[in-house]
Amino acid sequence: MDIAEVSMALANASVLSQVGTAVLDKALDASRELGAGIVQIMDAAAMELSVNPNVGANFDIRV
Repeated sequence: MDIAEVSMALANASVLSQVGTAVLDKALDASRELGAGIVQIMDAAAMELSVNPNVGANFDIRV
């Protein structure tokens, strides 16, 4: 292997590493947004239970 091939291999590895880091950053951002949405939904459900604590506690089934 000569110096040019080593240089190209290192540059290619550097680019692949940067691309991988960018993809992981996007995935982390998406996970944060999803988590924030889940927390917001859970807060809304907790608010409903605090206003109407008996809603959904009992239900009638007739067959």
